[in-house]
Amino acid sequence: METVLSGIRPTGNLHLGNYFGALKNFIKMQNEYNCYFFIADYHSLTTHPNPENLQNNVRQILIEYLAAGLDPEKCTLYIQSDVPEVIELYLFLNMNAYIGELERCASFKDKIRKNPQNINAGLLTYPTLMAADILLHKATKVPVGKDQEQHLEMTRTFANRFNRIYGVDYFVEPQAFNFGENLVKIPGLNGSGKMGKSEGEGNAIYLADKPDMIRKKVMKAVTDSGPTIENQEKPEVIKNLFQLMSVVSTPDTVQYFDEQYNKCAIRYGDMKKQLAEDMIKFVSPFTERIEELKADNEYLEKVVKIGAEKARESARKTIKEVREIIGFKSSL
Repeated sequence: METVLSGIRPTGNLHLGNYFGALKNFIKMQNEYNCYFFIADYHSLTTHPNPENLQNNVRQILIEYLAAGLDPEKCTLYIQSDVPEVIELYLFLNMNAYIGELERCASFKDKIRKNPQNINAGLLTYPTLMAADILLHKATKVPVGKDQEQHLEMTRTFANRFNRIYGVDYFVEPQAFNFGENLVKIPGLNGSGKMGKSEGEGNAIYLADKPDMIRKKVMKAVTDSGPTIENQEKPEVIKNLFQLMSVVSTPDTVQYFDEQYNKCAIRYGDMKKQLAEDMIKFVSPFTERIEELKADNEYLEKVVKIGAEKARESARKTIKEVREIIGFKSSL
């Protein structure tokens, strides 16, 4: 069975874009692959979060992963910092990573352009930490977005370089996991494109949002003044609204408002009200489960412990073998 690995930075709540973009596929994949899903708290240190925020964000993301359907009995769900072997492999890979290739990384150049006051070594060596996450479990498939493709290519470079330096055929080349047509892109509410926290306040519907908050956000969704010619093509902001409706509403509801639009009779206020109620209906099971999990510290601690044990079992084996390949021996 092939091994799949994916991580998420604990920097915010999960929204519908996350759910339909990848998480829904993860829930399916845990039945078909040997899956490792981890909360990447080491990665978040590049932005210097304060301890309370870091701890709360890790807990919230764990809760929302579980509420969305990840099953710790079917996959390995763990917190990155619970696996110290990650840092040891990160060190070994850094010894064979060259400053020039790290400086040429597109994400590094983008980060230092946007945050010139925070050019830290963690940002520079982010690709080697990502490579350590992947190679530690010998993952063969890694779901990555467009912005992470270069990092995955660098992981293959580090894996091949390690093999070449030490004359072994140890690390395999991980490949991008392409969801293809199963990956649904969810637009935001402010007309800016994709749904996400970084796109502005009120742009995303989160799995933890309460009904009143959903109604407030949806009613502020960007629209236009309405169609003036029957069957005219919808502008992008209206296509976005219909796309959102297509993932949470019934087909006949979508068809009704589409017909209203084509007849120049659509009332966006009515459409938004319907969309809000359908979003509430869709999100409510997640919200209820999130609240249940928040109150069950015993279960959460059990999940974290089991996840760490499973992840470390794999990690210890890899580190033991890597140390022997490099030349570190338990006795002389």
